[in-house]
Amino acid sequence: MIKGLYEAHLPVKDRKKALAFYEGLGLPLAFEGHRVTFVWIEKGKSWLGLWDSDEVNLPYHPSIRHIAFQVDKDDLRRSQEWLDELGIEVKTTFGVSPEDQPLVLSNLPHGHGAIYFDDPDGNSLELIPPLELDTYEEREIIPFEEWDRATQRGNG
Repeated sequence: MIKGLYEAHLPVKDRKKALAFYEGLGLPLAFEGHRVTFVWIEKGKSWLGLWDSDEVNLPYHPSIRHIAFQVDKDDLRRSQEWLDELGIEVKTTFGVSPEDQPLVLSNLPHGHGAIYFDDPDGNSLELIPPLELDTYEEREIIPFEEWDRATQRGNG
């Protein structure tokens, strides 16, 4: 029955500025309405709604102000460089500094790569590929580069 997530929504102060930011991430305009603009994440499969809001500065909580975009491992390898080219700063997350990201999270029994940054309204964004499903061993959060080297040696 359920095949994926079709839409998610974020509050924004300035939809034109937000649209420019998300288009800069490669998400094209899908629809512009009176109070909401949608950008395609994957055309016909998923989109993101950007809503005019006076309440953009809500306290952060991942259940209301966080979007994770799925990428593959190769994209994650170059994500730090790509975000830098776009002028987007990686943020410290889980006590891990931007220089040590992307990172690998243990969501037992799964392992996921991740890198975190904010949009212009402070909404938390993440690029995330699944790395190991149903086989990940419990580890502390480690830099993706360290995980990548270990798995290439066959120690993952």
